[in-house]
Amino acid sequence: MTQKTWRVMKLAGSLQLVLLLALASRAAGLNIPLEVEQLPTITTYTSGPIIALPFDNTVTVRCEAIGNPPPEYRWTKDGKNFMPPYITTNKTDHTSGTFVLRKQHIVQFQGKYRCYASNKLGTAMTEEIELIVPNVPKFPKEAIDPIVVKEGDPLVLECNPPEGVAPRQIYWMSFNLQHIEQDDRVSMGSDGNLYFSNALQKDSRQDYCCHAAFSRIRTIVQKTAMTVVVKSLKPDNEFPDSSNATEAPPVRKPGLLLPSGVQTEKVLLKGEDLQLECIPEGFPTPTIKWMKMGDALPSRAKLSKFKKLLTITGVEEKDQGKYMCIASNSVGEAAHYFDVIVEDPPKWLTEPPKSQLTVTGSDVYIKCSVRGNPVPDITWRRNGELFRDEPGNYTRVLDDTVVIHNARAEDSAVYQCEATNSHGSLLVNVNIMVLNMAPLILTRNYQEYAVILGRDIIMNCRVFSSPPPIISWFKDGDAITVKGERFFALQNGSLQIIGAEENDSGRYMCVAFNTEGNSNITAVLDVKDRTQIVDPPQNVQIISGTTAQLMCQAEYDRSLQSTFELVWRKDGEEIPLSPEENSRYVVNNRMLQIMNVNLSDQGMYTCIARTGLDEEHATALLTVLDVPDAPMNLVISEIKSPRNIFLSWVPGSDHHSSITEFIVEYEESQWEPGRWRELVKVPGNLATAQLALHGHLNYQFRVYAVNSVGPGPPSEPTETYKTPPAAPDRNPQNIKIHGHLPHQMDISWEPLLPIEHNGPGLEYKVSYRKLGVDDGWQEHLVNRPSFVVTNTPTFVPYEIKIQSRNSDGWGPDPKVVTGYSGEDVVFWHCLRENVSVPTTAPRDIAVEVINITVLRVSWTPVPPATVRGHLGGYNVHWLRMRNLKNPNKILNERQSLSFHGKRSHAFVPGLEPFSEYKLTVNVFNKKGNGPNSDPVIFSTPEGVPEQVPILTASNAQKDSILLVWGPPLETHGTLIGYLLQYHLINETTLEMVDSQVKNITGADTTQWQLQGLKEGSLYRFHISACTRAGCGPPLAQESNTITPERVVGLQNDFATQGWVIGTMCAVALLTLVALIACFVQKNKGGKYAVKEKEDLHTDMESQGMNDDTFCEYSDSEEKPLKGGSLGSLTGDDMVGDSTSRDSLVDYAEGGREFDEDGSFIGEYSGHMHRGSVSEPNGPSSVKPGSS
Repeated sequence: MTQKTWRVMKLAGSLQLVLLLALASRAAGLNIPLEVEQLPTITTYTSGPIIALPFDNTVTVRCEAIGNPPPEYRWTKDGKNFMPPYITTNKTDHTSGTFVLRKQHIVQFQGKYRCYASNKLGTAMTEEIELIVPNVPKFPKEAIDPIVVKEGDPLVLECNPPEGVAPRQIYWMSFNLQHIEQDDRVSMGSDGNLYFSNALQKDSRQDYCCHAAFSRIRTIVQKTAMTVVVKSLKPDNEFPDSSNATEAPPVRKPGLLLPSGVQTEKVLLKGEDLQLECIPEGFPTPTIKWMKMGDALPSRAKLSKFKKLLTITGVEEKDQGKYMCIASNSVGEAAHYFDVIVEDPPKWLTEPPKSQLTVTGSDVYIKCSVRGNPVPDITWRRNGELFRDEPGNYTRVLDDTVVIHNARAEDSAVYQCEATNSHGSLLVNVNIMVLNMAPLILTRNYQEYAVILGRDIIMNCRVFSSPPPIISWFKDGDAITVKGERFFALQNGSLQIIGAEENDSGRYMCVAFNTEGNSNITAVLDVKDRTQIVDPPQNVQIISGTTAQLMCQAEYDRSLQSTFELVWRKDGEEIPLSPEENSRYVVNNRMLQIMNVNLSDQGMYTCIARTGLDEEHATALLTVLDVPDAPMNLVISEIKSPRNIFLSWVPGSDHHSSITEFIVEYEESQWEPGRWRELVKVPGNLATAQLALHGHLNYQFRVYAVNSVGPGPPSEPTETYKTPPAAPDRNPQNIKIHGHLPHQMDISWEPLLPIEHNGPGLEYKVSYRKLGVDDGWQEHLVNRPSFVVTNTPTFVPYEIKIQSRNSDGWGPDPKVVTGYSGEDVVFWHCLRENVSVPTTAPRDIAVEVINITVLRVSWTPVPPATVRGHLGGYNVHWLRMRNLKNPNKILNERQSLSFHGKRSHAFVPGLEPFSEYKLTVNVFNKKGNGPNSDPVIFSTPEGVPEQVPILTASNAQKDSILLVWGPPLETHGTLIGYLLQYHLINETTLEMVDSQVKNITGADTTQWQLQGLKEGSLYRFHISACTRAGCGPPLAQESNTITPERVVGLQNDFATQGWVIGTMCAVALLTLVALIACFVQKNKGGKYAVKEKEDLHTDMESQGMNDDTFCEYSDSEEKPLKGGSLGSLTGDDMVGDSTSRDSLVDYAEGGREFDEDGSFIGEYSGHMHRGSVSEPNGPSSVKPGSS
């Protein structure tokens, strides 16, 4: 080491963080790394005693130690060297001290063992390990003579149970395994014998059996049965067998069957349970009383076995003393004294002596402080050999202490202290290492450490030396050492940095030195950026059956990329991400996708962004929305009548989407069995419904709930509910009166539904009379929903009413409606004024162009007197004269619409953009059309073109692509050019990276060479045709530019074949455009083909009336207005300018007027399909013109 380094090491105070390992010569412990030579230390051994059970196939006796050099092992058995039969080996292939004994010859190995572990520095040893091989317990086979005893005498049946593996339990039983009854007279002692205080004749039996059970070895043995004969006493106490007469046994003073003598000494160890037993004899049966001489019995004392057994659990020294039991009866008493002595095996006073590391010349003290009763004897050994005091030697043994003065290296050894008394022994190995050694740094040099910015880090510097070292830390070789409040030197020599900062990165040096030398290592610290989630998952609600997506974007130190991972957990459990295709969980580009979400997927989802150094997590709640569960527990209760009921239910779970309504359905078995129909809707906050039912039906009801997700499953249907028959609840509705023929009035109505009959025998009563005439009602009963009244005056108003009835009665009073009889027609040949069609045309025709396809027409209605009958409505006729793009071509495309009822305006859809039109209006009644109004000339504005029919991308180069397209088939105006948009696409995420727009002027341009593209990239192109009104819908195409490698390979092919391919593509493109143009031209105007046909074949009746060319009319039937309505109007016909989106409702004067007074939508219900009309761009007024 350089002089500069030594000077730096001598700096003190704030310039250094110095760690002094203050290990004294008498250290509290010894922790020497295995890299240093050291004494053996036993780490594991089997403590005795070991009991070899009969069903154990092997017995393992363990002894493991560490040391440098690795220790070798030897065993002694009963104080003599022993060679184990089966030795195991440890992980480093050194011979182990553990051996295994097989079952076959285990009896010969019974004894006391001790293990010794030795290397060149010393020997460690274990306590004695006793191996016990118990014999199988059994009673001796013997013949036991019957035991004869006089009545009243004491009796003892000896068991003498065999020894065996504890615990042992004794039972006295009969042949049929019934326990011998015990009481204060008869009881079993703790020695297993059965004691009778006095024998009675009932004690005579031949099956007294003693059983010994050994639960640990699962064995029960039985002694030979004993026979007891109790002789009864004759009155004169002589010749007992000559008479059956008996008398009570003579009284006898108590004695003690157990224990014998007057006094017993009881020695036990502290903490054991004290059991004192007195079993008396005498007649009458004596009772037992216990006491402690000079003191009261402890509170822990308990009496059992009919007070014959005194037990004190966990005895202490204060429980020592004299105890007495007294047996007494009416004759006298007997006593026995117990001298209880509580002793203790050897135990450490505080803790066993610790191993020590010291330097040469120091004094070593080993103190073995133990206690016990009796006082333990202490034996000292050195490396397993007895070690005694030798006066004058520098090493002295002073009873419980060994003192080594001026220790030398050769004093290094394992010293054993063993304390022994009559109750056991205690042994400890104390390693004394006398060593002088320069610092040895055990941490690897140039160890690299990484820490997250702001986190704590510990850099290790594990050092061993004797005497203890001084440890210093330096950074980047600078003389200024580590300092500051964030740096802490730990006791083990390591350096801890609190809250690492970026400038903490660098090289650190750990220097250790003592009187024997010095050593140093370098540690490299790299402070990393912390991992953070910048785009955490958000709480989301998802509909069941769809795909849920949870995003989690994290940023982390790029040097940790190899260890970075993104883990997802649900409710704390990691989500299994299977590579199989059918897995419901997919993680793609930091997004967790859950396919086909169901209710089990609901929960808290945690995204964990983890590196090898840190992790960050973010949590989001996924709520699964699903249709509601089916309602439950449907209950029907009547309110006022059987046809007016309450239905209640218990809603099911709404699955996190509030129930908006409940739908009550019914099914009746008479008219439509098996078909469920809606009966009533109930708000979602209610769970009851009041139901009005029809009569004479068998109902079943069910309910389902609806939320924002949709309708849920229906409930289970109720039991069948029958309603009684009743009169009809209502009369027919929608009564229509027609006068198709003169002198006739046709009456029709909507019949009652079958379920509305309320009973059998439904009929209708038709009543009519002239309006304003005081005549009686004419009445007729019919079964059909129609009736014809004949011989009526022409076009006379009538009052009509219709009432329903069935077998149970009449329906409610009907309402009166008014209608007219048939209109009269009188034809005077070719005299128009006598024909009953309208005679005047509407005036003040005004036109507002709403947008390119929709028109608003208004007029002044004709006077009612000129209608000459019921007003049918107004016809609007319009003629497309020319397309303003080609004004010289005459089109003459005719169309018309009929608008029923009294009105003054209407909306006309389906116009063509950029066209000139002529429009007229006429009024009509049932007999025909009135004259046309003066025509109005107007034009529709220019519109956007249709989509181009084709777009191709070809001739791809590394930075250019050729685009070719066809012009739109319909321009709806003057084509001014094209709008080209192209986007660079990320082929991994399919997201648009960059977008460009190019305006291409010139209507004739149909191709464009795009330059400046990125090589080897995917592009998406959009082309739209444009007029002055705007650009039409785009057509898309995708293509790739190529890489330079492909350019070289393709040049040769294109050089010879490029012109052929280009020519073929051009021909194919032109052919396709031509075919499309022909097809469109063929079908052009087909939207109103029916109308054109009608216009060519105008209704002869109408034509004759208007043009005075037809002079005959038949009134045999009502004819449809052929010329007054469109034959068909498709969805395309109803669509206007693609830029318009508002409904025509915005231009009506109210909902009712829109339906009945001007809205074309309301008029299509009987003639055409309802379509959608686009929003207007804004109205424009057009003045009437001349035809």
